[in-house]
Amino acid sequence: MTAPVAPVPYLRPLLDYARLEVRRTLRDPGYVITSVAMPLAMYLLFTNLGASDTAADKADYARYSMIGMATYGALNAALGIGPGVADDKGRGWLRQLRVTPMSPLQVVFGRALTASVTVLPALVTVLAAGALVDGVRLDAWQWPAVGVLLWLGTVPFTLLGLGNGYGLTPRTTGVVSMASMMTLSVVGGLWFPVSLFPGWLAAISRWTPTRRFGDLGWRVLAHRAPGVGTVTVLAGWLLIFAGYAVFAYRRGARTA
Repeated sequence: MTAPVAPVPYLRPLLDYARLEVRRTLRDPGYVITSVAMPLAMYLLFTNLGASDTAADKADYARYSMIGMATYGALNAALGIGPGVADDKGRGWLRQLRVTPMSPLQVVFGRALTASVTVLPALVTVLAAGALVDGVRLDAWQWPAVGVLLWLGTVPFTLLGLGNGYGLTPRTTGVVSMASMMTLSVVGGLWFPVSLFPGWLAAISRWTPTRRFGDLGWRVLAHRAPGVGTVTVLAGWLLIFAGYAVFAYRRGARTA
């Protein structure tokens, strides 16, 4: 009895498309600078200038900042897919995709799969710097747990970046993506601990996707599984951003 082959024709063009986009992204110097080098430099700067003089406080701050800057780098890489998509739309690439057998859902998920690969260098670089430069020590199981959870947590932001790229002009996409990244990073507590926020800002922070994104890693540091609230909030934002990405693609394909 032969195995069913129906999924293969559906997946093959999606994977080929994702492979092409991954190669294009990794060759882009802008990606290397903003998504890999910048978060790494910020992490090393923050851990050398922002920590207490005591060894215990410095170690705690390095662990907190390691998660914050790893998530910031992954967020940057995920949202950074938007300007590339917008540029492709401006060059008529969406018109070319419309005449292929790929459905709008395949195109969106192909780009999302691309980002799921290109966020990895941002995560791995900062986590490696935490271990090798700042001497962050975790249990053996915590390293892969942090990496996998943060990798999965990038999916909503990838969809947000796709929605921006498909729905906006190239220039507007860059501005909106940068503003979104900066605002979500600060309000979500990726740069500074939420304990330093005034009460009203801390309350807002609880509902941001970036705060819950960071919680995926911070809870592992505390030997705890992600809470129901964290999973629920991230799932809600995932649905919102997925709907936005598909809607923006359909609209952009009609007007491209």
